[in-house]
Amino acid sequence: MTWLLIAFPLVGAAVLLLGGRRTDRAGHLIGTAASAASFVIGVVLFVAMLGEGATERAFTVQLWEYFNAGGYQVDVSLLLDQLSISFVLLITGVGSLIHVYSIGYMEHDERRRRFFGYLNLFVAAMLLLVLAGDYLILFIGWEGVGLASYLLIGFWQHKPSAAVAAKKAFVVNRVGDMGMVLAIASMIAVFGSSAFEVVFASADGASTGWLTAIGLFLLLGACGKSAQFPLQSWLLDAMEGPTPVSALIHAATMVTAGVYLIVRSAAIYDLAPDARTAVVVIGAITLLMGAIIGCAKDDIKKALAGSTMSQIGYMTLAAGLGPAGYAFAIFHLLTHGFFKANMFLGAGSVMHGMHDEVNMRRYGGLRIMMPVTFVTFAMGYLAIIGIPPFAGYFSKDKIIEAAFADNWIVGVCTLLGAGITAFYMTRLMLMTFFGSRRWQHSEPPHESPRVMTVPLIVLAALSVVGGFGLLYLGADIVDWLAPVTGEEHHDLPMPLALLITITLATVAAGVAAAWVMYGRRAVREDVPAGNALTVAARSDLYGDAFNEAVFMRPGQYLTRSLVYIENRGVDGAVVGTATAVGGLSARLRRWQTGFVRSYAVTMLGGAAIVVLAMLLVRLP
Repeated sequence: MTWLLIAFPLVGAAVLLLGGRRTDRAGHLIGTAASAASFVIGVVLFVAMLGEGATERAFTVQLWEYFNAGGYQVDVSLLLDQLSISFVLLITGVGSLIHVYSIGYMEHDERRRRFFGYLNLFVAAMLLLVLAGDYLILFIGWEGVGLASYLLIGFWQHKPSAAVAAKKAFVVNRVGDMGMVLAIASMIAVFGSSAFEVVFASADGASTGWLTAIGLFLLLGACGKSAQFPLQSWLLDAMEGPTPVSALIHAATMVTAGVYLIVRSAAIYDLAPDARTAVVVIGAITLLMGAIIGCAKDDIKKALAGSTMSQIGYMTLAAGLGPAGYAFAIFHLLTHGFFKANMFLGAGSVMHGMHDEVNMRRYGGLRIMMPVTFVTFAMGYLAIIGIPPFAGYFSKDKIIEAAFADNWIVGVCTLLGAGITAFYMTRLMLMTFFGSRRWQHSEPPHESPRVMTVPLIVLAALSVVGGFGLLYLGADIVDWLAPVTGEEHHDLPMPLALLITITLATVAAGVAAAWVMYGRRAVREDVPAGNALTVAARSDLYGDAFNEAVFMRPGQYLTRSLVYIENRGVDGAVVGTATAVGGLSARLRRWQTGFVRSYAVTMLGGAAIVVLAMLLVRLP
């Protein structure tokens, strides 16, 4: 049954994209049914796994031989274990809710059938990525996710900004893909295989240098897919796609792929401490970077995008902590999937009622006009800032605890991130749902239809109970993942109650600061100048400027230089040779007159020269 998980959305995508206009009327239903069918299969497999012992829950399904040459063999195999089934349920569960929501959100779009086809393709590619039993097969899903994101981000291709954003996401991700290619090539060179089973079993015998190199290459790939520093620049521009796409990318699929890759490669990172340290550093930088950027954005979707970057930074940081943090990274990934999908779809609901307006300075007071959207969004807000007993409190605080146990500096970074998160998310709430009404439309905002609000309600409920449920109800998420990720208990440098108090006080300080700035004062519709940090945050901390100065401009100069050398050097030599040969030929052609008498005279002259030369040679 495992292969059916991928087959349903893949067939759905094929029917919708190849069926043409004949599937227009039922395209949204076919796409939603395909995703929901995979979710049902996932639940059945999950229940079956619960009935097995902890060490017997993982199994590999061999489908067919993909490649066999020169002693190197790749099988198309699917690995279903505690880690992959967790992703399967997130991808198909949240993905199906996003499909349902999209039925209403994309109702008036003429290309809705194509949109659902792309959504199905996205889900199928992500499922292949998390179920693959070989890095090479994982890479096929990895590239499928990249293709689907390109198609969906640029779905409204008539907008130049959408086309540019899609191209940017595609190009930046190719940089990360180079890391994946190098990692897989290194595995084949060191282990003779890219299959998980062989690589993980042989890791002990490899040199630390090779393992560190592979770990860094994998990290580069993860940075591209999960929008981590320094490959984060595509994520904010990706907001040009339809809002359900943003929810799918940020909550259930693309950006989670990098975290999955690192945790899945735990056997390598456990033996490469330097690579693991690099993961922690990248996570900490991105955590703070995304949070600061989120503080300065007035576009509601871009503020949430900065938040995603920051929260994925938490997960990456936790994954870099090794067995002490792998399970917490996945725990936060799951709860983040609930509340971030909830908030992105909530933002889409706000835009739906506000005639596609995205500037929060033109919102205000929407809690009265859109009560369902407000209440469900508020559940996500409380979850992400970590207020107990909402989902984010359990998962993020576990990462903060593990970070403090590992290193004080890393711990302070996570604590600072929690305070900044509380600030910018409270700012978003106040500017959107509270204060005076600042919209300019004659028609007042309205609540979204049920097909959009029902998924919001389900995700809001998961934002409330998801953390407590995963940690304390049934199988503890840490124990559940332990056979795959390992487990390591940490000793805190301070009493747990004190750390929880400090964390909540930091969150409260962030909320209070936002209240003073945006709750007690009227929100200005014009954009204030701001200080140097605000200006930098509005420019995404100059990430694009850095890429342009360090990578794009030198690349342009190099390209222009190569073109000059090619035109004046290579082409010049070839053209010059051709010109010389042509000129010589033109002169020699004059000897070809076509008259026999001319040839006879030439032959006679030649014979005379030969005779003369022979006579001269024989002279004493």
